[in-house]
Amino acid sequence: MQIDVPVTVKPYTVHWVYVCTIVVVHILALLALHPYFFSWAGVIAALLGIHVFGQGITIGYHRLLTHRSFKTPLWVERTFAVLGICCLEDTPARWVAIHRIHHVHSDDQPDPHSPLVNFLWSHFGWLCINNRQTHCLSAIEKFSKDLLRDPFYMYLEKRPLTHVYIALLQIPAFFLLGTLIGYAMSGPEQAIRMGLSMVVWGVYVRLVAVWHITWSVNSLSHLFGYQNYETGEHSKNNWLVAILTVGEGWHNNHHHDPSTACLHHRWWEIDISYLEIKLLERLGLASEIIPPRHLRHKHASPAQQQ
Repeated sequence: MQIDVPVTVKPYTVHWVYVCTIVVVHILALLALHPYFFSWAGVIAALLGIHVFGQGITIGYHRLLTHRSFKTPLWVERTFAVLGICCLEDTPARWVAIHRIHHVHSDDQPDPHSPLVNFLWSHFGWLCINNRQTHCLSAIEKFSKDLLRDPFYMYLEKRPLTHVYIALLQIPAFFLLGTLIGYAMSGPEQAIRMGLSMVVWGVYVRLVAVWHITWSVNSLSHLFGYQNYETGEHSKNNWLVAILTVGEGWHNNHHHDPSTACLHHRWWEIDISYLEIKLLERLGLASEIIPPRHLRHKHASPAQQQ
């Protein structure tokens, strides 16, 4: 089965801000291939950053802000939001609006990023072309109305460069961290080199990795895998994507029950992100965690089940 691109992307016009950002960051990430920028501290920063900052998207943008599958204190929510902003995947309200549009029109023509157009379109091509449905203020007002009630998210929309400044602050932060590590380990002669290594690996390589991991949910998880549920679209449970995204790859489970914080429905479907949400609960930082539908029904009263 194949569908055409959304009507709202025609006539095609390039979204130069997204295209230039994607191209420039990928080029900067290639600096990691040069021996001068290599350090084990940088590699460790990249690996840890993929998880920590990536959870700004998975737990923050997706499960908390988009689906409201649990609650946190405001400072915790905004911490996750800032981590998501540092992944350069747009403002929270815009990300949420696009994902909610995806759920409404999943794998139908208005879906912003269905792989039924083609793989590259779903992976990143849809970002490179202006879409009047997803890039307009009316879409944000309609699909992210709850976020815009919060002054923080509204401020980010009124001053769109703010989230760019927040994201750019991570560059001097990682450089300073690397410089201090290099100075402590090898003295001033290695401090600058270690600072640059931390920026290349901890920021640029990590950004590229988080992007492709996030994009794989849109592409691979609608093409390859198995279905536990008949959901009326092509979402799949994909074990590789589940590993890379620490749980998001159980995508058919998610489309079956978008409101739950838990995506593992069979014993082998490990959802690390859900376990981390439960850890937040034990620490008193999360509450009202929505369990899967089959558990909600199991514990509901007969009247509620009806």
